[in-house]
Amino acid sequence: MEMTEEYARVIDFLPEGRSSDREREPVAQLVGEKYFTLLEVSIRREVKVSLGQRLYIGKEGRTEVEKIKRRIDFSELTATARNELPLVAKNIIHDREADFVALFNKAGPISIRLHQLELLPGIGKKHLKEILDRRDEKPFESFKDIQSRVSLLPDPVNLILMRIQEELSGNSKYYLFVRPPAKHSEEHWRR
Repeated sequence: MEMTEEYARVIDFLPEGRSSDREREPVAQLVGEKYFTLLEVSIRREVKVSLGQRLYIGKEGRTEVEKIKRRIDFSELTATARNELPLVAKNIIHDREADFVALFNKAGPISIRLHQLELLPGIGKKHLKEILDRRDEKPFESFKDIQSRVSLLPDPVNLILMRIQEELSGNSKYYLFVRPPAKHSEEHWRR
């Protein structure tokens, strides 16, 4: 399955590019809407983009994005991008509420001892049992529904956001929401 992004949102815009770049061009750092892929793109010179703006990055007919330069790691984000990422990711979560609520309705076990929902910070065995019991009675319809029917559950949006941030750091064993980091090619040893 190809994990490509069609749309992404701006988390930083550098109209003059990076000072370290050989060719100075407008550059933006983006987060994908589907797999939260972190990307660095060239923006067309005549275009100005703003933080949080939704951009089409599919293969054909891009209007703002000249080219996708590369996929980047969390450690390569600018300070502005790191600050904007939680807010932009939270907006994406709200915009895709039905997808995330479906996870609460359909998630299953990863192993005998671990359930997918337990990967969300704040969900332990007690919350898990209550979530499974409530969804068996009737599927959840919204974040508000989840929170009202599962006692003492923290805000589901924040649980998802914290998990996304953890996965973006690249140190997770399991990935629920984020495209796993690219495998770094092995270093070639010189003799």
